[in-house]
Amino acid sequence: MSTFKVRTLNSIAVAGLDRLPRDRYEVASELAQPDAVLLRSYKMHDMPLPSSLLAVGRAGAGTNNIPVAKLSKLGVPVFNTPGANANAVKELVIAGLLMAARNVPQALDFVRTLKGTGEELDKAVESGKKAFVGFELPKRTLGVVGLGAIGVEVANAALRLGMNVLGYDPTITVQHAWALSSGVQKAVNLDDLFARADVVTVHVPLTKSTDKLVNAGRLESMRRGGVILNFSRDAIVDSDAVIAALNAGKLRSYVTDFPTRALLDNPKVICLPHLGASTVEAEENCAVMVVDNVREFLENGNVTRSVNFPETVLQRTRPNRVAIPHKNVPNMVAQILTCLAAQNINIADMLNHSRDELSYTLVDLDTQPTEATLERIRGIDGILSVRVLPILDA
Repeated sequence: MSTFKVRTLNSIAVAGLDRLPRDRYEVASELAQPDAVLLRSYKMHDMPLPSSLLAVGRAGAGTNNIPVAKLSKLGVPVFNTPGANANAVKELVIAGLLMAARNVPQALDFVRTLKGTGEELDKAVESGKKAFVGFELPKRTLGVVGLGAIGVEVANAALRLGMNVLGYDPTITVQHAWALSSGVQKAVNLDDLFARADVVTVHVPLTKSTDKLVNAGRLESMRRGGVILNFSRDAIVDSDAVIAALNAGKLRSYVTDFPTRALLDNPKVICLPHLGASTVEAEENCAVMVVDNVREFLENGNVTRSVNFPETVLQRTRPNRVAIPHKNVPNMVAQILTCLAAQNINIADMLNHSRDELSYTLVDLDTQPTEATLERIRGIDGILSVRVLPILDA
């Protein structure tokens, strides 16, 4: 029976770790040569990568803290948990929308400064509340940028609150399109969305194309008194442009889960301490999802919810399985099969899937390949790694 070593770089919910049988898995925060790494927000970019590493699992959706490109070149899949925290983030986005609409944080700050009792206090309350007049959500327009798991939930919830909702996502999946309410209108492009929205919320990953997606030009096209919500990534919004728009009266409020000193010092900004996925339920959902995905890869080589590997799931028909990540170039599978044929091994089943520059091949064999055969496969130009899957007891 094989034993896998799993190193945790952050605290991972027990509900997830309990899914790793202790007779097959050693789990600790300090392991020199782990087979897998589990983390949340730990920054791996400067971390030496052990030669034993087979998989990395992020208990969350974003992977900016993980050197994905470097791991891809090593043939190591990176797993994440899209959608596991969607409800938690949605609830906080709606809370942020309501706080901005009704000036709740500013009103709370005002109330905490009040002195006196009785009639004196009542007069102070009545006099001060005039500064916190807000707006109601019905008939206002919410623009949702990014219609993944979170964006879809936010859009649907806003519709139920009586808002008009615009959505924009040129890469929306069929699954998310089915989940999106038919009442959500389609924006032609980002500029169209900003021009028509009273409130804009962003739910996209941070990439070169989304860096400063919310910028001075798009803010200028919004209706006066608009609100920006950012519970995605800090750099998606140009903070300097937002502060300028707030100071000029163009924007009414900016609600963000990513505080900076400049934002904290602006009275029109509502900053939260990165609470998006900070619920017991979300942390457990993320932990369970990522542990299940990593375990399935370690034990069976199957890949589900990876940010760099192609989705590859092959029902295991033989105890002898070989997993081979390699470059996505011509003739790779033929060379692998030639090496197996040289040992006269019969192939019971096989699956090869590709994603961008990387391909992944799973092969079920009637007999186990010799070390010499494995070395011949490793010697093929473009092969990233070769792993014989363990034969686990039932």
